[in-house]
Amino acid sequence: MTQTEPARANFAQPRSSHFMGLLALFIAVMLISNVVVTKGVLLFPQLQFDLGPLQVRGIVTDGAFFLFPLAYVLGDVISEVYGFRTMRRVIMLGFGSLLLMTVCFWLTLQLPGAPFWDNQAALESVIGVVPQFVAAGLAGYLCGEFLNSFVLVKLKERTGERSLWARVLGSSVVGQAVDTTVFCAIAATGLGIATVSDFLNYVIVGFVWKLAVEAGLLPVTYGVTGWLKRAEPSYGKVTAPS
Repeated sequence: MTQTEPARANFAQPRSSHFMGLLALFIAVMLISNVVVTKGVLLFPQLQFDLGPLQVRGIVTDGAFFLFPLAYVLGDVISEVYGFRTMRRVIMLGFGSLLLMTVCFWLTLQLPGAPFWDNQAALESVIGVVPQFVAAGLAGYLCGEFLNSFVLVKLKERTGERSLWARVLGSSVVGQAVDTTVFCAIAATGLGIATVSDFLNYVIVGFVWKLAVEAGLLPVTYGVTGWLKRAEPSYGKVTAPS
């Protein structure tokens, strides 16, 4: 009986223009998401049903519903091709960029307006810094992205190049669930959520919706990771841990 060889987890060095493009896109998505998230959105209002304490009256989400899953797709691609160590640095760069954006927004709002400026209230409603939301967003981002990348790489160490779909969806279930729960738990009172039913609706429906969007983007994830693995000359020369 021959002994089965352990799966090989291959990665690439983050030194190419491909990686820099992914890094720039990831940070751009995070920054834009944290601005457009301020708009409340109701999708599919005809979708109405009750399931125990969960009352669904359409999909209540925010303006970042189409962008936020893309951040996880990019996180999956970077983790799959370049490894956890690289994704950890990307996450910290994104965290620093979000902090810088928050400070810049706050400073801009504190500056005295010109005599002809009459849009202060409108600007505050869009980029106003609410400490509770900032803390919720940063905590959810850190916990969710770290867990998403960690789980994906650990699964890759077990499966090698096989079953990318399982790694992507499995890591996203963990990352998105923690991200959504942490954010909602901190931001709930600021959002006006006061009942268990409303909290469950916001968490569960939001989580299922974001995961469904990411699952729909799975062919894109496959295509991009496959292309990167072929385009990166160092792919396969770096193995776990990474």
